[in-house]
Amino acid sequence: MSKLTVALVAHDHKKPELLAWVQQHIDTLRQCDLVATGTTGGLINSETGLTVTRYKSGPLGGDQQIGALIAENKLDALFFFWDPLNAAPHDPDVKALLRLCSVWNVPVACTPATADLVVTSPWFLSSEYKPIKPSF
Repeated sequence: MSKLTVALVAHDHKKPELLAWVQQHIDTLRQCDLVATGTTGGLINSETGLTVTRYKSGPLGGDQQIGALIAENKLDALFFFWDPLNAAPHDPDVKALLRLCSVWNVPVACTPATADLVVTSPWFLSSEYKPIKPSF
């Protein structure tokens, strides 16, 4: 069984919330290949010891790099704790990333509550579940 590839992304004001969530679910996340935008990935690695493949910072193209993984069918889930109360200079990239998850039927969680439900689902680490990918 191949590991799930999971992306972890958080805006600056949401990084502590994502880090707390990762620590709560560290045993499950250890079983995944983790990718993240630059600053978030560095924080997760330094605070938890988890191995994280780091892409560029979100505003410098990291969101688009993760979007490319989605388009290439190389990402299984996205946990993106974005900050709805603070405008981000790369907001179009954020919207594009979330749009790609919908286009390619990739599970995405933007809040700790949704992330809890996704990661604790019996289907999350199961090799039996394969989401239907659209054919364009």
